[in-house]
Amino acid sequence: MRDMRKLLIVDDEKNIRIGLKAMIERELPGRYAITFAVNGADALERLKEQAIDLLITDIRMPVMDGIELINQLQEMEGKPEVMILSGHDDFQYAREAMRCEVRMYLLKPIVREELVEALTMLEETLVKKETISHQFKQISEQMKEHIETQFNYVFLRSDLEAGEIEERLGKLELPDLDGGYQLALLKWPDADQRSRDQGQKLAFLDLVLKRLGNQAEALTLRFMNRHGHLIVLTGDPELFSAIEELIQQQVEMRVKMGASKWMDRLAQVNEAYEQAERALKYTLFYKHSVSLGYEGLEGRESHYELPIASIKKISNMLGTDREADVMGLFKEVVDLRIVMKYDISYMEGISRAFNDLVFDQVFNVYGEESVEILKLYKSVADLYSFWDFQDYYHHVETLIKKLDLYVGNMKNIHNDNREMNKAIQYIHENYYNELNMAMVSNYISMNYSYFSQAFKEYTNESFVNYLKKIRIGKAKELLASTNLKVHEIGERAGFENAKHFHRVFRELEGVSPNEFRQKEQSAADLKNRHHI
Repeated sequence: MRDMRKLLIVDDEKNIRIGLKAMIERELPGRYAITFAVNGADALERLKEQAIDLLITDIRMPVMDGIELINQLQEMEGKPEVMILSGHDDFQYAREAMRCEVRMYLLKPIVREELVEALTMLEETLVKKETISHQFKQISEQMKEHIETQFNYVFLRSDLEAGEIEERLGKLELPDLDGGYQLALLKWPDADQRSRDQGQKLAFLDLVLKRLGNQAEALTLRFMNRHGHLIVLTGDPELFSAIEELIQQQVEMRVKMGASKWMDRLAQVNEAYEQAERALKYTLFYKHSVSLGYEGLEGRESHYELPIASIKKISNMLGTDREADVMGLFKEVVDLRIVMKYDISYMEGISRAFNDLVFDQVFNVYGEESVEILKLYKSVADLYSFWDFQDYYHHVETLIKKLDLYVGNMKNIHNDNREMNKAIQYIHENYYNELNMAMVSNYISMNYSYFSQAFKEYTNESFVNYLKKIRIGKAKELLASTNLKVHEIGERAGFENAKHFHRVFRELEGVSPNEFRQKEQSAADLKNRHHI
């Protein structure tokens, strides 16, 4: 169901206001939410407070009359449809009303049928306007989307020739950029980037454009790129200075901007975008909101040697109980004083080297461990996903420390497994001799207590139970396959006396050694009879 129309009745006579309201609500129930104003000035205040769809006004009123009111309405955006009520059939009033596009002029006293007819006609006018407005908005949105798509296509295709760029963009409804233009990229912190929708970001720019006036608005395009950055392309030379001023004034909201040089031809738009993108990259070295122009970044030292050897050393030292050395080397590699001397590609190269030679290397060799480490690993992949250098530094530092522990643990596990295999082999080779945990732990040169815990984790058995099972397993083989006496089998299996052998055998197998032998012999005899 459609919302009720907002209708404002403006008349200095209270009885007329109340009478009109009662007549409208009786004849057209549920159609209108009606409010009052006592004169033109009061009506203008009401219009500032809320949007009004329909306005019914008297002409002769104190303070501000109806003619002055409808004249002032012409300067408003989204002005309401107006109906004039007057006790005077004056051509001068009617002419002024027509000039102000007033569609209805009724004479007092009001005839109910005429009022309903007039409101019905105004409703039809409103519906038509809304339909046209909706269609215009759809067309405008489609045009904006088309412009955004075409520009983003050009920005993604650095190989496009100037002629193709001009041909593709020349077909669009663009501002007059014959006097040249600048292009800028604006970004918000990642958390804000997600929470702020496109409308909120555009509202930030609209605030600046409003200060500069209609000309700046007419000369400016704005849309989003695939990273969620706001692209601003303008032919107004004052716009970016005004944006910079607003950025510096921001306290609660953080925003960064990178701007290109002033360009002469539309065919240079790709170059302008690359310049703005490059300038935006350098904002990484600023924690606060900042605006950087491409001109100020030229001349950075581009001849350098990446510290690849040091980054490889960091990778090699992970898990070797040398955290202090690792972190000291890390601090040398990403020393901001050195990084700031060079072109931004130097920092990009360091980031790539850490990803390829340290982080990827660890996960390729040892696999992925905890979700926490995996999240850190994925987050540091993109240098520019961070708001500032310190944020990136902190994440990489934390990841290196966690990987150092992780690699150390993995190496210990690997070493422990190798030692456990050695211990188990020794048990299998010496089960028939006097054997205890101290002897085995000494054999592999491992602390007694640590060996006890590691052995249990590796075999899911205590050392004593594991040795018992090995010895009983050997005894079962001998009972089934030889005619040796039971006490001899116990000795060969490593038991110190027959009593101990019988007790452990019954404990694990549920029967005595003799009962086990008889059962095995009966099964063998039965099998032989079936073969005969």
